[in-house]
Amino acid sequence: MATQISIVVPCRNEASNILALIDGIVRSMTGVRPFEIIVVDDGSDDGMAVLLALAVQDRPVLRVLRHDRSGGQSAAIHSGVKAACHDLICTLDGDGQNPPEELPRMVAPFLLPGAGTLGLVAGQRVGRKDTLARRFASRFANGLRSRVLRDGTRDTGCGLKCFRREAFLALPYFDHMHRYLPALVKRAGWQSISVPVNHRERTAGTSKYGNRG
Repeated sequence: MATQISIVVPCRNEASNILALIDGIVRSMTGVRPFEIIVVDDGSDDGMAVLLALAVQDRPVLRVLRHDRSGGQSAAIHSGVKAACHDLICTLDGDGQNPPEELPRMVAPFLLPGAGTLGLVAGQRVGRKDTLARRFASRFANGLRSRVLRDGTRDTGCGLKCFRREAFLALPYFDHMHRYLPALVKRAGWQSISVPVNHRERTAGTSKYGNRG
């Protein structure tokens, strides 16, 4: 059976961005492999829930999960992975800054011969379009984490990732765990690699998740 993919999108209050992102994922993944999209609405109060309820009516690949209150990005990812139907998971942020056109590149290493020990492909942003303050905070956090964990990854804050569902669910769950996936995956005996990915400017709204969310 061909590899099938579940694409998990954790988001909160992204009503102005989510529909364009969903449609971008559909365009990028159609013809690559069979896929589903799981949007995890992490307690939004900006009307996004209404938009998503309408969107599922004419987008058969779309599923929506909703948290009654915000649990944070790691909790949203964890909910989406648990609900996923397929064994290979891709994630990307709901703000549109992670280009969905990068998803096939994240999946590709898992489709190569000899990829049985590969557990994680992590995106590494190039040409970041965040504010100076966000880039500085991210650089500091990544540098500190890298010095302590020595996991060979310099951008764990990138939302673009692809991993095996079984590997992820076997990891210990804790808040912010998504920022430590390379180290956790390696500790569990899987291989982890990084690939360069593009990054976009936010076109609407403000960031809901950061180094503390």
